Amino acid sequence: MRNTTVLAVLALAGLLNGVATDALPAWRQLLYPVLAVLLYLHGRHLPVRRGGLVVGAVAVVGVGIAAWRIWEGVGAFASLGLSVVLPWLAGRFRRQQAELITVGRERIVQLERAQELVAERARLRERARIAADMHDSLGHELALIALRAGALELTAATESTRAAAAGLRASAVTATDRLRRTVGVLREGPATLEPPDETVEALVARAVQAGLPVVLTRTGDPAALPSLTDRAVHRVVQEALTNAARHAPGAPVTVEIAGTEDVVVTVTNPVDREPAGDGGSGLEGLAERVRLLGGTLRSGVVDGRFTVTARLPRGGGA
Repeated sequence: MRNTTVLAVLALAGLLNGVATDALPAWRQLLYPVLAVLLYLHGRHLPVRRGGLVVGAVAVVGVGIAAWRIWEGVGAFASLGLSVVLPWLAGRFRRQQAELITVGRERIVQLERAQELVAERARLRERARIAADMHDSLGHELALIALRAGALELTAATESTRAAAAGLRASAVTATDRLRRTVGVLREGPATLEPPDETVEALVARAVQAGLPVVLTRTGDPAALPSLTDRAVHRVVQEALTNAARHAPGAPVTVEIAGTEDVVVTVTNPVDREPAGDGGSGLEGLAERVRLLGGTLRSGVVDGRFTVTARLPRGGGA
């Protein structure tokens, strides 16, 4: 409101200074540049929401002067235009220009922050990928180490060797649990879909060499599976073997892969009770991976056997 009042007073002063210009005293001549400077500064630093209406209202006074004396009105309008309107518009233009520059700088800052967020998301995705790789590779290897240590404990000839094997097996189990907790902290996204380094047959062969009795059976269409589906099959078998080695060491494991319109992977092993969950870094994370490919995964104890069943569409990936 105060800015509007100041503008109205200055505009009225400029209008009236153009009346009776036949003999202008020095102070009225000096008033022209003073008004121009003041109006420029007003437009530059003091925003007014309806400044045009204020100037228009002052111009109405000029119309009244012109109706009284035409030439006096002409002088008043000339003074209003030259010493009020033009400098005020120039100041307002400079203010808007400065505001645009400020907005542009803020936009640049926002874009830089957006780029930082994109980089941070990329780092989080990479961290999740590393966590998934740790779980897929190290977790499986630690489970096989624990299985080998258990076999050594059963066949040890001396008590000292048996105690050392038992300690090795306990350490491997502890390391596996710590790895799973660490992966649970690091992982913030779905499991990675990076290709495994081996086939399902090679995976089963390694487990057998480690002392885990596994029987693999393939039925149905022998055609090669799409890349992502094949990786998911490998991952299902790997996680199921890891769980079997961890929760039922020495128990026979059956792996069946049936390939028809859909690929069905079934892994079973006898257990006394259903193993406790692993905080989402094992079968729960695997279920999410299967779901992303359009499939389903079920796990649980059925007739005294822990069963993992995954159904994957054959066209789930390329």
